[in-house]
Amino acid sequence: MAKYINPYTDFGFKKLFGEEANKNLLIDFLNQLLPAHHQIVDLNFRNLENLADVSAERKAIFDIHCKAISGERFIVEMQKAKVKYFKDTSLFYVTFPIREQAQNGEWNFELEAIYFVAVLDFEYDEAEERRKFRRDVALKDQDGDMFFDKLHFRFLQMPLFNKNENELESKFDKWCYFLKNLDRFEHIPRILNEPIFQQAFSTAELAAFTVQQRDSYEQSLIQYRDLKSALETAVEEREIEIAKNLIALNLDNDTIARGTGLTVEQIDRLRNAAKKN
Repeated sequence: MAKYINPYTDFGFKKLFGEEANKNLLIDFLNQLLPAHHQIVDLNFRNLENLADVSAERKAIFDIHCKAISGERFIVEMQKAKVKYFKDTSLFYVTFPIREQAQNGEWNFELEAIYFVAVLDFEYDEAEERRKFRRDVALKDQDGDMFFDKLHFRFLQMPLFNKNENELESKFDKWCYFLKNLDRFEHIPRILNEPIFQQAFSTAELAAFTVQQRDSYEQSLIQYRDLKSALETAVEEREIEIAKNLIALNLDNDTIARGTGLTVEQIDRLRNAAKKN
């Protein structure tokens, strides 16, 4: 049994970053992703139902929606699995805090900055993006100059974060290391033994949960594992079908392994099964 929660579960992510008592954890994490002029001093969590026109339109379910005292708005998402049109979904989500700023009567259309922060427990398919653990996206012109400094996206592909403890160079690195390995830690690593992470570990410690919290977490963990298992099965089935087609084209096992992700042994078994049929 793990000592700390899995932060990729719905319960775990919101326990760490979505509670009023722990909002300083969210502030510290977000500030590692923000430029100096948008650093957060304090924030308030926002109720989804307060967003303009949501009740009359398709529901948008955010993990965390908050607003800094200085005005910036943030949507923070933990995305457990690859979904179709995720970029489209991200853009759709930011329309809600944009419209929330609309004012009745005379209004000059001035907007506060909006950040969409996505912590992704998967990699994109595109080869270019597979090389980028972190992507900071903004509206720029054809020369790469900033066109509009009030709409930003931060995408973190957590499977691509592979730094070890002795390789951590910044507070941002430490947060990523914490999130990537939290449910595998048995104690607080020396490099994370500082007040903000001590609080995070204390918040994440299962032994401190009430019976009800423990039950909620266990249900969330089951859902997370079931989703991951279903996706892994679907991916393997697709890889097997591709491998069968490549075997029929008489490609060698090494080439098929590189193209599908299957092992040479798996491909060899498929090849032998095809011969029997």
